[in-house]
Amino acid sequence: MASPSTAILALAIALACAATAANARFTAMQWTPAHATFYGDETAAETMGGACGYGNLYATGYGTDTAALSTTLFKDGYGCGTCYQIRCAGSPWCYRGSPVITVTATNLCPPNWAQDSNNGGWCNPPRTHFDLSKPAFMRMAQWRAGIVPVMYRRVPCVRRSGLRFALQGNPYWLLAYVMNVAGAGDVSEMSVRSGRGAWVRMSHNWGASFQAFAQLGGRALSFKVTSYTTRQTVVATNVAPANWCLGLTYQARVNFS
Repeated sequence: MASPSTAILALAIALACAATAANARFTAMQWTPAHATFYGDETAAETMGGACGYGNLYATGYGTDTAALSTTLFKDGYGCGTCYQIRCAGSPWCYRGSPVITVTATNLCPPNWAQDSNNGGWCNPPRTHFDLSKPAFMRMAQWRAGIVPVMYRRVPCVRRSGLRFALQGNPYWLLAYVMNVAGAGDVSEMSVRSGRGAWVRMSHNWGASFQAFAQLGGRALSFKVTSYTTRQTVVATNVAPANWCLGLTYQARVNFS
């Protein structure tokens, strides 16, 4: 029979594990100062594609509520899919009431070392900067401002339905773009399994894409996805059927909380 002290220790460990699982849910962070600009025009055509690899942002569900992140926030692509609330602050160009907009990170705002960080090189490290689509910028400030001071905070991503996986590559190399990520919105690790075989660890390619150098055709594909921020892991079983094809996007029934 276990001693009382052993039972208490076991209970404490169980409670700690439960707390860790509960804390996996991503919550909004504190408001922090930064600056924001915009790129492209009212059509947001120049925002399509982008460094995260989401392609046509209308087709993939992100629309025009998007932002290109400075290097500090982009984190070599691990910042893709993260969501932010932003409001113009302390500028005569701000709209009355400082309306809050919510955007998803879909692109990189690269450094411009030919410009001073305070005069054109807005995305130079270590600056925290958001280069918004013009439609998003125009919902919080007058576009003639060009650049405005803002307050921002990272917030949970609210997504309808499950994770989506856009597959590319060839018979010996699978490249998967993971999209529609809820919760923290980001991904740090992925593994893929063909049929009932062993899990194959995928390496980070760039943006929101992960790759596996393996022959995986002819059987259903499952994916194991881990959040960069919360370390929460979800398993999407048999997302792509046995006759899956490159060039198609498959949707899972699971997502992050």
